[in-house]
Amino acid sequence: MEKVLTIAGSDSTGGAGIEADLKTFQEYGTFGFASLASIVTMDPTTGWQHEVTAIAADLVEKQLISALAGEAMDAVKTGMLGNEQNIKVAARVIKERGIKQVVIDPVIACKGTAHILQPESVEAIIADLLPLAEVATPNLVEAGILSGLGDLRTVEEMKTAAAKIHHLGAKNVVVKGGHRLQGSQAIDVLYDGSTFTVLEGPRIDTDFNHGAGCTFSAAVTAGLAKGWTVLDSVRVAKSFVAAAIEQGVSINPYVGHVWHGAYNEAERRMHHE
Repeated sequence: MEKVLTIAGSDSTGGAGIEADLKTFQEYGTFGFASLASIVTMDPTTGWQHEVTAIAADLVEKQLISALAGEAMDAVKTGMLGNEQNIKVAARVIKERGIKQVVIDPVIACKGTAHILQPESVEAIIADLLPLAEVATPNLVEAGILSGLGDLRTVEEMKTAAAKIHHLGAKNVVVKGGHRLQGSQAIDVLYDGSTFTVLEGPRIDTDFNHGAGCTFSAAVTAGLAKGWTVLDSVRVAKSFVAAAIEQGVSINPYVGHVWHGAYNEAERRMHHE
């Protein structure tokens, strides 16, 4: 069975972060490992305001040593790392272990908040993480920041941003149009250094998209671990997330969660005789 590691933040509401990653890995039939780099909390008394608490870098490293003590990991993804120190620890350990199948989800902003990581964290993502990426999966906002292009509004601008991020070291870049790109289609652009592939799907008009980004990058990671091509991994991840959004779950009054089991109809699995 393929082994997959996530280095990311915890979302105690179960929709995004480490929780989304582990659920997705399981749905793909891969064995998930986790190293927590941050804990994201939301305050219901202040309109669901997000707070990111980073975990100490030496504790992140101890978790990575624990997770990587056995056989080689087939793939690894990074998500919300919390600060510059954790980004550098994750990058160093990935490099030292020679892990090749690396998916970098350059989490700079959480949904539902204007909270942007400190500028030095963005610089560390660019300097330390992107050169390790087999695939980088920025959303529209993150791609605009990483490419230096600012607000991206068209597919052509997404292509330009993808090329710039590829130039920073990521072998393949998926710029996710998501709910921020206008139009009737959900459009993602994949660039492999020579070819642009525009992936289109029906836009699902819903607010049940909490965790979509984390779930997408986790799905790509699991696909790579299973030996699929980058294009196949991205295509299936897009379908996996579309199903997760379409069958979203109402958890609390603040945000709608994706249902990670939708693609495989996981809710039908267990039958008590």
